[in-house]
Amino acid sequence: MSLNTALAISIGVLGAVATWLFLGPLGGALQIWAAFIAWGCYYHCGGKEAGLQSTILNTAAGAVIAAITLIVAGAGIADSLPPAMWAALCVGVGVAAMVLLANVPMFSSIPAQVYGFAAVVALVLLGNGAANLTGLSLTNPVIAIILSMVIGAVFGYVSEKVAGMMVGSDHRAAAKA
Repeated sequence: MSLNTALAISIGVLGAVATWLFLGPLGGALQIWAAFIAWGCYYHCGGKEAGLQSTILNTAAGAVIAAITLIVAGAGIADSLPPAMWAALCVGVGVAAMVLLANVPMFSSIPAQVYGFAAVVALVLLGNGAANLTGLSLTNPVIAIILSMVIGAVFGYVSEKVAGMMVGSDHRAAAKA
C-alpha cells in the first residue's frame, strides 16, 4: 500500500472519529474546524514529534497574541480614531509581534501562529464575543481554540503513526512473500 493510500484511510477514519467526538461527547465549546486546521498544520510543520511540538506551541502563541490584540482593540484606548482604523492598527501590531516572536526558535513557524491567531479571531467574530477573553472556562475563545488545536495536532500525530504502521506492515508482508 502506498503511503498516500494509508494516509487517506488513516485520516479518513480518524477524521470521522474526531468529528463524532467534537459534535457528540465533546460537543459545545470545542471547535472541530480548529482541530482540522491544527491537523493540517501538524503536517505543514513536518509531522513527527517536532511537528507536534511546533504546531501546539505556535498555534497557542498565535491564539494568545490574538486575545491580547482583541482586548486592546476593544478597550477604546484610541476613541479619537474610527473603530475600524483602531482595530486595524491593533491587528498590525499583533501580526508584527508574531513575526518578531519567530526569532525565538521554538516559535519559528509563523504560519502556525497565524492559524492560531485567525482561529481565535474567527471564533470571536462568529459570536463567542470578546467579553469572554479573560475568563477561565471553555467559553473563552482562546482556551477553546487552544484545546481544539491541541486535540487536532494529536490526531495528526496519530494519523501519521497509523499510516506508517499500515505501510510498514504491508512492506514486511511483501518482503516475506
